[in-house]
Amino acid sequence: MRRMRRGCWVPDLIETDRLILRKPRPSDHAALFAMWADPVMMADLGPVKDDAASIATLARHDGYRHEGLGFLTVERKSDWAVLGFCGLKRGDPPHPIAGEIEAGWQIAQPFWRQGYALEAMRAVFDWGWASFDMPRIVAITAERNLASQGMMTRLGMTRQADGDFEHHAFAPGDPLRQIVTYSINRP
Repeated sequence: MRRMRRGCWVPDLIETDRLILRKPRPSDHAALFAMWADPVMMADLGPVKDDAASIATLARHDGYRHEGLGFLTVERKSDWAVLGFCGLKRGDPPHPIAGEIEAGWQIAQPFWRQGYALEAMRAVFDWGWASFDMPRIVAITAERNLASQGMMTRLGMTRQADGDFEHHAFAPGDPLRQIVTYSINRP
């Protein structure tokens, strides 16, 4: 993996003991689109995505790449299975974290509870700290998404008392509208 002082590139790959994190390619679409179409997977994240919404998600992350950000495909080394999608991006307006470096991850349901998300995100954090000059990394999730909040805690993140907000993409009354913010300061 190449090193840099300021973000202007996306790594060719980030490697861990079990995983390769790399820019998505068309051969990943079937696995990623199936993950985003899974109602169990998306229950605490948002509506399931059809192919057009999945393509839009990939395009949105391509839009972050000019500054070295954007989520990466999570691939298992042992069999090259595509497990999910994770990485760093800019927090989107109009949220309170707009412009900050935001972490996120999605691992397909068959691969849950095997430590893949934690392994991938620890590597992403290490890469992010080495590549960017930012005071902290933030992550957001629905208040009801206790699994993601547990993951944030395992990553060393803490809930921000002043970080709760309503997500504009969800209708009033939708339980996913209530968002909590976690952060971790630069080590």
